[in-house]
Amino acid sequence: MAELHTLARPYAKAAFELAQESGALPRWSKTLQTLSAVVADARVSSLLSDPRLSRSDVVGLLGKALGDQLDTQGSNLLGLLVENKRIAALPAIAEEYETLRAAAEKRVDVEITTATAVAEPQQQALIAAIRKRLAREVDVSWKTDAALVAGAVIRAGDLVIDGSIAGELAQLRQAVVTA
Repeated sequence: MAELHTLARPYAKAAFELAQESGALPRWSKTLQTLSAVVADARVSSLLSDPRLSRSDVVGLLGKALGDQLDTQGSNLLGLLVENKRIAALPAIAEEYETLRAAAEKRVDVEITTATAVAEPQQQALIAAIRKRLAREVDVSWKTDAALVAGAVIRAGDLVIDGSIAGELAQLRQAVVTA
């Protein structure tokens, strides 16, 4: 998995720089998501591994299948990936691109898991506090998990804030075991 992301990073960076120069960050997001979805399809995957098809055949078939969803730059990227046998890296390229875009737009995806549903006023207060702490715009997804007992677990990229009773009990258990 890490190797795929290593291969994907230069392509994502190039696409990001091109998109940023032309002010087309959202369009490139859509293009990469579309290409990733097509490549992830099992039928397309088997087609891509068919040794009877040349690289230009694959590009042509995918180009026809996508029709007007693929502009010239997207088509060029597709051709480059097929030529370099990196088509399987498309989902990782899209993921890396979105990471670069989020950093440039000072935006982060945050997942908040609580033991029970949280009322709207408390949600807004928590979102404001997270936005202030991270100094970024946040895109929040909410989940509930009764196993937390009470409190919340907040995940933003590599940052995890565990304010749940279950988390505190696990820390206490670990402290007792290592003591």
